[in-house]
Amino acid sequence: MPDPAQLDKATLRNYVLPRMGYFMGIYPNDSVRLSLFEEGEGGERVKSAGIFPDKPALDSAEWAALCNYLISLAPDNLVQPLGMDATDTTWIFDVSIPPLELSPPSITLARFSKFGGLYLGDANTQTLNKLSNDFRLEGTAKVREGVVSMAETKDLLLLTVMGSFSPTDAAKGFLMALPAKQAPSIIIDSLQRPVHTQYGDLDGDGRPDAVICEFGKWTGSLSWWRDMGGSGFERNVLRAKPGALCSELRDWNKDGKPDIIALFGQGDEGLFLFENQGGGKFLEKRLLTFGSSWGSVSFQLVDMNADGLEDVLYICGDNADYPPILKPYHGIRVYLQQANQSFVESLHLPLYGAYGAKAADFDLDGDLDIAAISFFPDYRRSTHGGFMFFEQTTPGNYKRSTIAEAHLGRWIVMDAADMDQDGDLDLLLGSLAFEIVPPHPLLERWVKAGIPAILLRNRSADRKKAG
Repeated sequence: MPDPAQLDKATLRNYVLPRMGYFMGIYPNDSVRLSLFEEGEGGERVKSAGIFPDKPALDSAEWAALCNYLISLAPDNLVQPLGMDATDTTWIFDVSIPPLELSPPSITLARFSKFGGLYLGDANTQTLNKLSNDFRLEGTAKVREGVVSMAETKDLLLLTVMGSFSPTDAAKGFLMALPAKQAPSIIIDSLQRPVHTQYGDLDGDGRPDAVICEFGKWTGSLSWWRDMGGSGFERNVLRAKPGALCSELRDWNKDGKPDIIALFGQGDEGLFLFENQGGGKFLEKRLLTFGSSWGSVSFQLVDMNADGLEDVLYICGDNADYPPILKPYHGIRVYLQQANQSFVESLHLPLYGAYGAKAADFDLDGDLDIAAISFFPDYRRSTHGGFMFFEQTTPGNYKRSTIAEAHLGRWIVMDAADMDQDGDLDLLLGSLAFEIVPPHPLLERWVKAGIPAILLRNRSADRKKAG
C-alpha cells in the first residue's frame, strides 16, 4: 500500500487521489476519462490495456471513505531535513563552458567519448553534436527528438532515441546505427519512449543482444532483443510495465551467464533482477522496493565499502507529476549487498530533486566521493542546488560543497570520465531549460544564454603531483 505519509494532505487531496481514482474508473465526469487518451496509436494502446476502466470499481461512499482515511494519515507538511545547503565551493573542479550555443538548451544526452571529445544530444534541435576536447564542433547529426543513450565503437554509434520528449504511449522511439562512413539506419523501430539501452550477449550465441527500457507513459516495458544474425532483432518481454529507467548486465549469481538488473519508476518503484536461466529465459526477482512517490531516476552498481560485493547507489528525485513539493526522502541512498544477496540501506544523502550521481574517488584520497546533480532543487532557497559534491571525509561521513557556476543551467544529465588523461575523473553536466514552479528568473537566463553544458575539470591529480 502506498504510504500516505510520503505526501502532504493538500497534494494527496488535490492531485494524487483524483489520479488514483482514474485507475479505478472514478472520474468527476466523462470528459475527464476521454482526456486521458491521447489521439492516435498511443491512446488506442492505453484503451486496449484497460488502464482507465469505464465503470467504477468502488461505489462513491467506499471511495470517499478511502480518501478520507488516507488524508487522515498524511501530514499537513513534510518534515524537511536539516543541513541540506552547501555553504562551501569545492576546490576539486575548474569549470569550462563550451562555446556551442543552443537556445533553449534541451540536452538529453551528455557523454564523454572513449576516443576523445564529448557528445551532446539536444531534443529541441533534434541533433547529436560531437565536440573535441577543446570544444571545437566536429560534427552534427540529425537524429530526431531526444537521443538519450549511446554505445560507441571507433567507427559506429548506436543511439537510443525517445522519439518524443513529452510523455506519450505512442511507439515513436527507435534504435539507430550511425556509422562513421555510411548512411545511418534504424535497427529497431516502434519503441515506446525508450530511455536506455544496454548491450551484451544474453543467449551465448556470440552476438550482442539489446536490453531496452521503454519507459512509455501509462504503458511500457522492459525487453531484451535477440540479435538474429542479419535478420533483425526478436523482442522478448521481461516485464510488461511502464517506468523502466535503466539497466546493468552482471553475472549476478556467478553461474557464467549474464543477468539483468533494472530500475523501474512510475508507481511500482523498485530494483529488479532478471536471472538468466539459459535458453533465452529469465526469472524475475525483486531486489529492492522504493516508495511510490520517491521518483526513481537511476542507479549505479559500485562496491561502496570495499568488501568485494557490488552495492547499489540509488538516486531518486523526479518531481514533475504535480506541482513540485520538497520531498525529504529525495537524494542519494546506498544499499549495501549482504552475503545472501539481500541489501541493507546504509546511507541517505538528502538532495531535493536529485537526478544523477556518480560514486568515485574524485579527490584521489583512497575513498569514494559522490558527485550529484538535481533537476528539481529548491530554487527559492538557493540557485546553487543543482550540483552537489559529497566529499567523503571519514568512513560514511560526507561534506557538502558546490560550484559557483551551478546556476548556469538546469542539470538533467551527467557523465564522468578522465577526459584529459591526467589520472582523475572529470564531469560533464547537460542542461535542459524547463519551467520552474513557482516561476523564477533563472529560466529566462538559461534560454537567453543558451549554455547546453559545462565541463568540470578535476584538479586533484595536479594538486597531488604538486604535493
